[in-house]
Amino acid sequence: MENTLDIAINNMPVKGFLDLKEFAIPTGDDLVKAILDLKKEKNAVILAHYYQPGPIQDIADFLGDSLQLARQAKETDADMIAFCGVHFMAEAAKILNPTKKVVLPDTLAGCSLADGCSAEGLNKMREQYPDALVATYINCNAETKAASDIIVTSSNAEQIINALPKDRPIIFAPDKNLGRYLSKKTGRDMILWDGSCIVHEAFSMERIAKQLADHPNAKLIAHPESETPVLELAHFIGSTSALLNYVEQDDCQEFIIATEEGILHEMRKRAPHKSLIPALVFDESCNCSECFFMKRNTLEKLYLCMKYELPEITMDEDIRLKALKPIEAMLELSKSIK
Repeated sequence: MENTLDIAINNMPVKGFLDLKEFAIPTGDDLVKAILDLKKEKNAVILAHYYQPGPIQDIADFLGDSLQLARQAKETDADMIAFCGVHFMAEAAKILNPTKKVVLPDTLAGCSLADGCSAEGLNKMREQYPDALVATYINCNAETKAASDIIVTSSNAEQIINALPKDRPIIFAPDKNLGRYLSKKTGRDMILWDGSCIVHEAFSMERIAKQLADHPNAKLIAHPESETPVLELAHFIGSTSALLNYVEQDDCQEFIIATEEGILHEMRKRAPHKSLIPALVFDESCNCSECFFMKRNTLEKLYLCMKYELPEITMDEDIRLKALKPIEAMLELSKSIK
């Protein structure tokens, strides 16, 4: 058994998780109970993003978007944080909690935005625009955060951009679609990094327009990471949590939803009598938009990472301290946002 565990640990950099198929992993209700028992035994907290698979959302202590999860990570008194999301989110939890153990079920749960924006590239942009402030979307790695002046999420980006000095240009990275949307909302002509989310870029304006024609009473709601033509069709644009609240509170009974399909799990809980239709993507073989990275996490991987406390998120302390400053600046400017 020990040899098998050692092999699995050695294979983690390639696999992304502890691959222990030979071990007896509980199933069904027994698996859920085993995870809850581990949580109690290890004084752990389970944080999960709205885009996670439904069973993980159901077992989480806290479910939220990037801003909400960053706040929960900062405030927790748990000894261990089991972060069910993608890698940059777990890194943010570690940045805010250097003395706590942070584990991620699968370290290959990445992000196209984070993968496409390096600290080196951001520093080169800063050299081109030495007077600019660098506002970076939270969808980036720790090194990129460390090269930034302030971090934003889709929940607080408009408020933060409006709060930045009007006499300073702004470099916004890495999501150009969110950046264009914010420029329109705030009137700030920002310098945009050329990056995008592979999930939100997959939506087809033509197919969504047909959906709207087929469902004349429906409202299209979209995340601002979507491309401009889709946003121009939308009745409401907002962050993940804002979309969720809108579906719950608006009088409309039918919605076409242009964001990662995982949000529908919580939407159906909060608005069970409303019709929720995933917005269509370019690929006609698929009627939904799903983040492959978000769905890498499973209950089995969560169980193993909590049991063996691996994979663990670690980082250089100098990077952590540099990345902490722009995150803390974000949290301070976001206090008024629920």
